[in-house]
Amino acid sequence: MQPAKQDALETIGKLPDDTDMDEIMYRLYVLDKIRKGQEAAEQGRTISSEELKREIESW
Repeated sequence: MQPAKQDALETIGKLPDDTDMDEIMYRLYVLDKIRKGQEAAEQGRTISSEELKREIESW
């Protein structure tokens, strides 16, 4: 995984020049959530599909 700054710069660089700040912030927020999810998966901090189903049923 490349450094967060590099990911952020690449993400922003792909946006049109007229992109507003709210959209930039949203894209960076989503990027952060994806990176955190990938890190959690790599560290084994996940639950099985069955555990997720049980959790959803309890809502």
